[in-house]
Amino acid sequence: MNRPALLASLLVPLLLTTGCAHRLAAAPPVPGYIGNYEAVRAAQDDPARGISGTFALSVQAVGSEGGRIYLNSERDYRHPLNITLSMDAALRPALEAALGLKLDYLQNRRLLVGGTARRVRIDFINASGQPSGKYYYQTQISVSDPRQVRFAP
Repeated sequence: MNRPALLASLLVPLLLTTGCAHRLAAAPPVPGYIGNYEAVRAAQDDPARGISGTFALSVQAVGSEGGRIYLNSERDYRHPLNITLSMDAALRPALEAALGLKLDYLQNRRLLVGGTARRVRIDFINASGQPSGKYYYQTQISVSDPRQVRFAP
């Protein structure tokens, strides 16, 4: 077999199987609850009111900054389909007690969260601590009570 034909015969199956390895940006929604795509879309469509209900999400990352804790549904918090649970750091002990698990161990766990998903503008800060003029939008759900969060069945 000549070299170009051999390469073509190997390249076609490789390209076909590559699509099978792609990870979905969000876990499939839990029936009866609002999933990532629906939440982000609704929050974009009505930034002032957002969308209220019970959201199903899988925690992919946990972080904290400036006295706040963030649970993200995507590894990259800037991903367009990311949902961020934002809460005051003082809520940590009560939420950990309610869930029976440290927040740092929530990665890959499915949660049901009651609240309102809203589109929030996040400004990039320059070296002098001022907004740089660059920004992105993130969909956030504010958590103020541990009863808002529970494990999905």
